[in-house]
Amino acid sequence: MDTTKKWEEMTWQEKREERFKRWLSPKNVKFVSKEAERLYKARVTRFIKAIKMEEGDRVPCILPMGYFPAYYAGITFHTIMYDYSELKRAWLKYIHDFKDADSANGPSLVMPGRILDGLGIKNMMWPGHGLSEDAWYYQYIEGEYMKANEYDQLIRDPSDYTFRVNLPRSADIFSGFGRFPPLRSLQGTRLGLVPALADPEIRKAFQKMLDLGEEYQKWQAVVTEVSQIALAEGLPNMRGGMAGAPFDTLADMLRGTQGISIDMFRQPEKIVEYVETITPQMIDSAIKSADKLDCPVISMPLHKGDDVFMSDKQFEKFYWPTYQRMLLAMINEGLVPFPFAEGKYNRRLKQIADMPKSGVVWYFDQTDMKEAKKILGNTSCIVGNVPASIIMTGTSQQVKEACRKLIEDCAPGGGYILSGGAGIDKCDPDNLHVMMRAVEEYGQYK
Repeated sequence: MDTTKKWEEMTWQEKREERFKRWLSPKNVKFVSKEAERLYKARVTRFIKAIKMEEGDRVPCILPMGYFPAYYAGITFHTIMYDYSELKRAWLKYIHDFKDADSANGPSLVMPGRILDGLGIKNMMWPGHGLSEDAWYYQYIEGEYMKANEYDQLIRDPSDYTFRVNLPRSADIFSGFGRFPPLRSLQGTRLGLVPALADPEIRKAFQKMLDLGEEYQKWQAVVTEVSQIALAEGLPNMRGGMAGAPFDTLADMLRGTQGISIDMFRQPEKIVEYVETITPQMIDSAIKSADKLDCPVISMPLHKGDDVFMSDKQFEKFYWPTYQRMLLAMINEGLVPFPFAEGKYNRRLKQIADMPKSGVVWYFDQTDMKEAKKILGNTSCIVGNVPASIIMTGTSQQVKEACRKLIEDCAPGGGYILSGGAGIDKCDPDNLHVMMRAVEEYGQYK
């Protein structure tokens, strides 16, 4: 008699165990050796123990590698955006020289420069495009890419608004898309999009995107290859997918900091209506994309929910209700939400503690970790937060001492992962090795 439960009959913990099995034994990874496979399983097990708030063999560590591989390989950020062979060389050098790490991310967050150029992106600058070629990282250009009086249009038909209004404001290549008929009006028509495609500017845009699709395949092939090599060497990825908070989709990409700040006072109910509308779509997207991945941990950078940007009452009204709903939906599907609480979340700790035990892994940037352990110690695994400034400019002894203090405050009882407060780009390489030596020295469980 087959007693195997159907997915919908499982508890969230049972679903998560099934996803953990897949993470432990990825189907498409050919390890370079038995030792690499052993190390991979030991490292994933270490993370799983921490997620489940249990004591493993020792505290796990996520090195805040960021874009450090480029600096470590002696090349510029501009170079790795445009030269994929150099991107590959930089990441493989890092993987080879930091084999003692507990994890490694592939270079998927290094955007392909030629595609950004071809799209004519308006809301971002990068090295060689708005920034000097020796600059590191990207810079978002704040703006109201959605006007204050466009909430109803956005809520009524988000896809149409994105296609015909927001895209033309965001990139040159889409400038003609405003001349498309509303997409909903094409239902049942015999000619469909053909008349719109007769427009020379629109035809040119689609042809350009086809060309950029070939460029994307070249970039994606390198990203996939490097990520697979890291896994084959025994270094698991702690970022299986990415998602975000409903409020941030509005504040970051549409209304901007100034616009959303005004809206919270002038038209608060429109904000609530929008985030309520978009939440089911974001939940569905996060779950479907994660189903294709071995790692069930979903990274979720959070931007506008910190102590500084909004008051406690605003957080309760605009941010937390829909984000909490999203977290619970992901947990219910056996996923592990991994929010990166950028900024300070000291006043948020009691609110975010309202979660199933071990359901969420909270990664903190500037939050008081001792207080986080005190409040979340029976609820969530916590991650962080050696200051990036110490890792990038401090001595090895300063890094070691910061790690020791965090492990002392946060490790007892399990449920802690050592990491930096944010990703880095430049530092003394030994400062990263020191973090691994610190967990070996101070982070052993009895």
